[in-house]
Amino acid sequence: MVDQQVLAWVWMVLAIFFFVAEIFTTGFFIIIFGVGALLASIAAFLGVGFVGQLLVFVLGSAVALFLTRPLAERISRPEPQGVAIDRVLGKRAVVLQTIDPIANTGMVRVETEEWRAESVDDTVIPKGSVVEVVGVEGVRLKVRPLPPPSQGGDRPPQT
Repeated sequence: MVDQQVLAWVWMVLAIFFFVAEIFTTGFFIIIFGVGALLASIAAFLGVGFVGQLLVFVLGSAVALFLTRPLAERISRPEPQGVAIDRVLGKRAVVLQTIDPIANTGMVRVETEEWRAESVDDTVIPKGSVVEVVGVEGVRLKVRPLPPPSQGGDRPPQT
């Protein structure tokens, strides 16, 4: 029969192996076996037999799985992002250089990025206007002007 102290240290080494292996993976999956092995090591140090240690390992891993799943889902859930240029679609931009289809000019700033731009309906959009990005054609943004904000005359009174 194998000595309890040896089994305890085998479980401990196995736990450390699982914890280190988790560093090289994503998704908090291997760590649950590390928790189970650590609990089995504690059980072995307390004098529990090998069958009991295996039971502690399996049950400890199962409990760790159910306790860490919600955390792992929340942490590893990818944030929806636009891919490449699609991230600017639907955003507002400020016209930095008048958009003129005849002169083939136009530049806008979307957040912190500057882009060449053209009007979707081939109208001139003056510098300083606010536009919405509605499409992409090559490396140019297709934009449409947004109505200017109200001047305050039709706002409800502040209370």
